[in-house]
Amino acid sequence: MSSFRRERITKPIFRWAKGAMPGLSQTEREALEAGEVWWDADLMSGNPDWEKLLAVRAPQLSTEERDFLNGPCVALCQMLDDWTINQTDGDLSPVIWDYMRQHRFFGMIIPRAYGGLGFSAFAHSEVVRRLSMVSIPAAVTVMVPNSLGPGELLHLFGTDEQKDYWLPRLADGRELPAFGLTSNEAGSDASAMLDSGVVCRGDWKGQEVLGIRLNWSKRYITLAPVCTLLGLAFKLQDPDGLLGDDPEPGITCALVPTDLPGVQTGRRHIPSGTMFQNGPTVGKDVFIPVDNIIGGAPQAGKGWMMLMSALAAGRGVSLPSLACAGTTLAAHSSGAYARVREQFNLPIAKFGGIQEPLARLAADAYAVNAARHLTCAGLDEGRALSVISALMKYTATERMRAAINDAMDIHAGKAVIDGPSNYLSASYRAVPVGITVEGANIVTRSLMVFGQGAIRAHPHLLDEILALENGQQDAGLAAFDTHFWLHVRHSIRTMGRSIGRALTGARFAPAPRGATDARDAPLYRELARWSAAYAITADMAFLTIGGGLKRMEMLSGRMADILSELYVTSAVLKRWQDEGRQASDFDLVAYNAQRSFARISALLDETIANFPSRGAAFLLRVITLPRAVARPPSDALTARCAALISEPGPVRDRLTGDVTEPGHGAGIIALNDAFDKTIAADPLRRRLRELDMTPAQALEAGLLTQTEKDQLDDLEKAVAKVIAVDDFSPDEFAAMLPAPKIAGRTPKKPEAAE
Repeated sequence: MSSFRRERITKPIFRWAKGAMPGLSQTEREALEAGEVWWDADLMSGNPDWEKLLAVRAPQLSTEERDFLNGPCVALCQMLDDWTINQTDGDLSPVIWDYMRQHRFFGMIIPRAYGGLGFSAFAHSEVVRRLSMVSIPAAVTVMVPNSLGPGELLHLFGTDEQKDYWLPRLADGRELPAFGLTSNEAGSDASAMLDSGVVCRGDWKGQEVLGIRLNWSKRYITLAPVCTLLGLAFKLQDPDGLLGDDPEPGITCALVPTDLPGVQTGRRHIPSGTMFQNGPTVGKDVFIPVDNIIGGAPQAGKGWMMLMSALAAGRGVSLPSLACAGTTLAAHSSGAYARVREQFNLPIAKFGGIQEPLARLAADAYAVNAARHLTCAGLDEGRALSVISALMKYTATERMRAAINDAMDIHAGKAVIDGPSNYLSASYRAVPVGITVEGANIVTRSLMVFGQGAIRAHPHLLDEILALENGQQDAGLAAFDTHFWLHVRHSIRTMGRSIGRALTGARFAPAPRGATDARDAPLYRELARWSAAYAITADMAFLTIGGGLKRMEMLSGRMADILSELYVTSAVLKRWQDEGRQASDFDLVAYNAQRSFARISALLDETIANFPSRGAAFLLRVITLPRAVARPPSDALTARCAALISEPGPVRDRLTGDVTEPGHGAGIIALNDAFDKTIAADPLRRRLRELDMTPAQALEAGLLTQTEKDQLDDLEKAVAKVIAVDDFSPDEFAAMLPAPKIAGRTPKKPEAAE
């Protein structure tokens, strides 16, 4: 029977699929093979195993990691003056650079055996997050050596000799690394880079050795102006066959000391006014030995595979941590500001128009941190989460963008005027940096997450593609026959789950055993309903569009957004479980889930509406019922969530508590002081409103003590300090900015007033 099926049914399908599906390029194959799937595979299966999710161990800091966070990290935060760094010095001070080296901030991911701190992904994330709330330049300076760069690549792929020499020097800061990937001609498409290296013989420290003659021009390279060791990605050529038979091995990664002849560094970019060290680097006829290839000569041409494997640190840890910091800071400051700022004798936190963005801020602060925790947990299990890391990078930074915009709207003019007391402007300027680096969000969303993730995470699709690519016809057909019919069975089951859960309101969808509470069990079931709808839609897309999906980036982007909603919402539910099912947090869980389900419903409806095959679109509508729209959060729920960050309490403390810890700038310190005094004086102010008296009138009438009057006066001064914005004298401006040139001349400085 199996041979009859293979010959009579499968073979024609095999031939059709082989012609319809374009072959995988080497770059695509390496991207698909890099990393591994994890919880994303469950979400894409259409039937997520909730017990598996809840069994993931929540990330925890070790004693050493906690001591570092509460010791050197807090001390570093207290040393930082972000306004001075960005507006006056244009760099971290020498004292701060030395402190970072002394305490091995650049060696957090380097194992202890090589002199590093050997921190977990979660500890690494916590350090970056704490620094990001105080100073973006400091955070980025620490971030880069601990993400994509020589340290990460050496740890994963270096030879023993390379590790023994370079890792201790990187760990203690004797060497400062940067990594040159983005070329002038090639941004997201790294395969288009023109940077080259030709295998040849040359002089190295007085001896003739086999080496590589390099020429490159890179830009946007963080730490390039000050680095001493450049990790470089380039296209290797071996025309004389000195390394092997392949004249063009391809993208290769190598170590280039920046003191070599021909290396040009030092010039700087200004990334959105955020003054971390970033700039171009150029190399002309720079010679290095082949031993400087990361991993040695056997790793020539394997640079793209290395990069795909190593990107998880930057995408999954560093940038989501920066985004989490920005989102948390936005929620904390907006909640406090809306409580102390009054209009029409009422805190603006009581206005419905303000409560909408406040609720979004509270929900996003909870959700982004939940997703960060889940991702770090997976990385700390030793997993290379290529798809989840890419998803987290674009999702977290996009939510940071939305959060900062909401915070700017709430603060209004307070956030527009720059100065030392503006605690939002640095995060606002950092948004484009997070959106752009480590893979631009547009490309990550529209090409990578669904395009790569759907193939990797599907239980059978990658095996089918590899069978089609098999050069041995009979073996390829046999493998395809096995996986194709398993795929058919999987699709039928998924189709049944999708329509059954849609028609019954997900009443019989799975929920974890621990979700006995009537509040959270329906959320798990509804999430399982949309997981099944997503899975069958993905299957139908590959069946009817095939390789054409590469060109349908709007459809692919919507599918990526749905997967993002599924992942973040499942992380929210897990966080609530991990933190002991705090009843006071459930409004945030419900808000996140309801908002997510409404988004998924709309995105799925748009996806199906744009399917090229109208027959497939009609069938999907019947199977998934996308227009059975889940309503977004109610006004009452929105108001309750807004109050969680505009009033004191355990929820606000859990969401944003570390914004009150040492190391924050004067603006945040003043805001926290005014918030505390506003809450403390509330009983007095209510009494005055009932009496319809001013403090002075109440004091004169004997209805207010002098101590109480002083308390109210102190509050008035504290609130005035928060509401005030910075201004500068002409001399202060001159110290920060070059004097403007008018009509070809420099105007005289105004004389001081007498």
